Parts: sequence; structure tokens; C-alpha cells
Amino acid sequence: MMDDTPTVLESAKPHTLADELKRWIVSVLVLAMGVYFFLNVGHYTLLDNFDLIIHEAGHAIISFLGETIYFLGGTLMQIIVPVLLFAFCFYNTLLKSMQLSLAFLGQNLINISVYAGDASTKKLRLFGPPGAKHDWNFVLSKYGILDWDQDIAMFFLVAAGLVFLFAIILPLLVKD
Repeated sequence: MMDDTPTVLESAKPHTLADELKRWIVSVLVLAMGVYFFLNVGHYTLLDNFDLIIHEAGHAIISFLGETIYFLGGTLMQIIVPVLLFAFCFYNTLLKSMQLSLAFLGQNLINISVYAGDASTKKLRLFGPPGAKHDWNFVLSKYGILDWDQDIAMFFLVAAGLVFLFAIILPLLVKD
């Protein structure tokens, strides 16, 4: 008796151009997001509300590690949360979610660049009680590098650009 069950190769669906184009849909979305966020650096978006929650939680979560880390805790958490999301998606090979978590990281890095770049002028309205300290002003002043605030802001902007670029080309590097 012969087994008429098709082999894996015989039952495989051919990979079509439409399948390949679907892999790039999120890249197009991430590109649009990146362009929007870079063209609107310093303008508050709805996503910045979520960033603020993560930022403020970072202060509370990391506060036991000392004063400097307390002030950097918000910024650190804005980096840690998207990186953990990316790690989860990477572990589970969720390509589109990896791309979106990287876009979230890129947007957070842009948000951080605005805050760091405001350290010497302190023009941003801060969340907290009257007289609340500006995180980046405090840290940069403490170490005598307040005049580096624009360089640090540029570092975060460049990092954001690289993260967005990586998110866009990720389908070249990861197969579903």
C-alpha cells in the first residue's frame, strides 16, 4: 500500500510577491512615524503622555539606588521598557512587533533628546510640584557638564535615527 500523503515540500505554498510586500508594510509605517517624529521634535504628541508615565515610574522604581540614579531613573526607564518589549518580541520571533517596539524606543529617544537639550534653559514645563528639579539640569550640573546638554541631545537624536533605520530594515535581517 502506498501512502498518498503529500510531503512537506509538496504541500508548501509558494512564496509570492504579495507575501513579500506584506513583510514591508510595518516598515513603511515605521518610516512614516520616524519622519513625523523627526519633523516634530519638541512638539508634544499623545504618545508623550505614555512616555511621561514610564518616565515618572522610573524615578519611583529606581529611587533606592541613590540621588543621581534617581534623577536618571526616568530616562533609563524610557529606554528599558521599549528594549524589554523588543526582547520579548525577538524571543517570540514577532517581526512586526519587534519593529513597532523599536519605533517606540526611537520615539522615546527623541523625547529624551528634547528633555536633555532643555537642561541649561529649563524652558519645558515640568511634571511635579512647584520647584521640582529638572532631571538633566541636576545631573549635568552635578558633574559640571551642563554646557554639554546640546551634544547629549544630539546623541539621543542620532541614536533615535539609527533605531528607526534598524526597525525599517529589520525584515531584511529577520525571517518570520
